[in-house]
Amino acid sequence: MVIPTKSKSPFYPGQPVPVELFVGRQDQISRIMERGAGQVKHGKPVAIFTQGEYGIGKSSLATFVQFLAEKDYGLHGIYAPLGGCQNINDIASAVLEATIRSGAFNPKRSEKIRNWLGKYIGDQNIFGFSLNLASLKRDAPQLSTAHGMLSFFGETMKRLEDDGVNGIFLILDEINGITSDPLFGNFIKSLVDSNAMSKKPVPLLLMLCGVEDRRREMIQKHPPVDRIFDVVDISSMSKHEMEEFFTRAFASVQIRVEASALDILTFNAAGFPKIMHLIGDAAYWRDKDQIIDDDDAMNAVLIAAEDVGKKYVDQQVYKALRSEAYRKILKKIARLDISPSISFTKEKVVGGLSDSEKRKFNNFLRKMKQLKVLKAGDARGEYVFTMRMVYLYIWMQSGDLITQPTEKRQ
Repeated sequence: MVIPTKSKSPFYPGQPVPVELFVGRQDQISRIMERGAGQVKHGKPVAIFTQGEYGIGKSSLATFVQFLAEKDYGLHGIYAPLGGCQNINDIASAVLEATIRSGAFNPKRSEKIRNWLGKYIGDQNIFGFSLNLASLKRDAPQLSTAHGMLSFFGETMKRLEDDGVNGIFLILDEINGITSDPLFGNFIKSLVDSNAMSKKPVPLLLMLCGVEDRRREMIQKHPPVDRIFDVVDISSMSKHEMEEFFTRAFASVQIRVEASALDILTFNAAGFPKIMHLIGDAAYWRDKDQIIDDDDAMNAVLIAAEDVGKKYVDQQVYKALRSEAYRKILKKIARLDISPSISFTKEKVVGGLSDSEKRKFNNFLRKMKQLKVLKAGDARGEYVFTMRMVYLYIWMQSGDLITQPTEKRQ
């Protein structure tokens, strides 16, 4: 048998999905476009917090709506990941760098931006350009106040006014490391309020992306933040949305998915885009005949489950979860429900344990709480997984769940 040469995989584990492969989220997209981009196009600043669990697709949604806002509403997109930022000056540097690199969807805008901010650009070569970090670090603090950043965005608008730019769409992503600083919430609130109260507000769509706990942490550190955001919740994807995603992705590389295999892929992905990409990528590389069948799908699930453990579960937790005694208990927890659930009661689990497992159960609960895998729920005897990715890893590892008949999964 001749094995076909593989083209580029249509799956992107660990990366935002390309706009051409984005599916679903119509309610959230409509809300952001109508209440966000549409209002900013008419000159009204808007602040949005896009929240959802880790791996749910917040960054992919953000980059997709930014693309739509550029194309259909004339907004200029600036995507600034804040991972590693420890203070407001670091945020200013990240925004300045993101602005220099902006305009990817419009080469003419990109050229104007780089001509304007050319002093921050170092050597240019076949790989693009490097940054003059000394100049960038020296000048970035000028953007570290609300008025400084708003003045910068106002100047950005002037530089692009001949290109039909109606506003700025700033995304601040990867905010986990900075929300515990009270100055961050203060800065964001000041940015929104100063703009709203200015004589001529900058038409700015500000979007923060993070888990709900980070928004609540911002509010705890600086309570006035609570009232500035329109909160957009990102939940797990529906079965129909997952089917559309897998079918479209595989079709883009001329691979057909059998209906039963599609059931296996969607059931185990559990509506999480990050898991969908891991499973899809594993199936893509396993496939040898341009058809994804049950065997390809089930093996892809097993490969993806191990990848989830290695890549997204803390190594100390990963090691503890691989204990034979704990795995037996976890398997009983995973089998309590046919579909993933992040909570369980002690009473339900104990009923299915052997005498040996019952003796170890309290130690198991204590260890999982120490590792911050579990926390006490609201009801008596209830425990909740603090991170859905950990539960998905456990659930996918439980083995026989991947072959549940479709009619039992509705």
